[in-house]
Amino acid sequence: MTDERNFRSQYYEKVGFRSVEEKKSLEILLKERPLDKTKLKQFCLRFTVPAIYRNFLWKVLLDVVPVYAESQGFIMAQRKAEFQDLQRALRVTKIIDDFTKPHLIFLAMWLLRKRRAKVDMTAQLESPLYRAMRKMAETLWHVIDVDSEEEKLVDIYWILSGFFVQVEKLQKEVGKLQDCTYALLEKEDVELYKHLVKIDALYNLPYDVWFYSCFAGIISNGSIAKIWDKITVGAYRILIFVAVVTLTTLRRLLLRCESTDHVLDTINNILHFILDNGGNVGGDSK
Repeated sequence: MTDERNFRSQYYEKVGFRSVEEKKSLEILLKERPLDKTKLKQFCLRFTVPAIYRNFLWKVLLDVVPVYAESQGFIMAQRKAEFQDLQRALRVTKIIDDFTKPHLIFLAMWLLRKRRAKVDMTAQLESPLYRAMRKMAETLWHVIDVDSEEEKLVDIYWILSGFFVQVEKLQKEVGKLQDCTYALLEKEDVELYKHLVKIDALYNLPYDVWFYSCFAGIISNGSIAKIWDKITVGAYRILIFVAVVTLTTLRRLLLRCESTDHVLDTINNILHFILDNGGNVGGDSK
């Protein structure tokens, strides 16, 4: 039986159906009572979360809902009530209106709940950290798939709040993440590394924007969910690998660049093209 199962797993993987086994494994974990967050975190670290379970699993791992199934409905009802209270408060104070974009509303609600909202919130939202969070909010709108519009708004806000907690934690580690990015790039592609150093570009790339936003607005929505599966469990180091893969994937173009501005324009133009066409960063780095 073991040999048969191993053969079947290898066959599924070769023809692109590795997720069949992973989905079954996750379904078994989700049937446990109460849910075992340690096992669920290990699953996220090892595999890509099937899209059908991503919304619920993220809510569990980001502490939006408890591990006890019998309490989840009640907690979400309380989450919904708090969501409505926050939104009402922002409308009464005229901070938001019917024309305010959803991702700005989510961020304003989070700031209000954290007691960080300022009178001039427009200026407040222009800081590098909050601009990155705005990108996350905008991206999450396209990642979360819920049939009910009202439920989708509530889920996005609370999942986003959980991600913001993770971003605040990794904010303290951005310097280390950058150093690790330099080291890994040198190891993976020394020619590209030396070229970027020579033209004074390597240390002037927008790493803080990339890391604060967890690559929202940079990597396509179809791929970013796989990255965020790891962020939910605090595995920030994946951002290092994403940064290096982004650079090595564009190596041919970057090796022709002669200045930091040229490098930045190349990266932005290519990544925007990829986003507009629904692709992702990948391919032969050589």
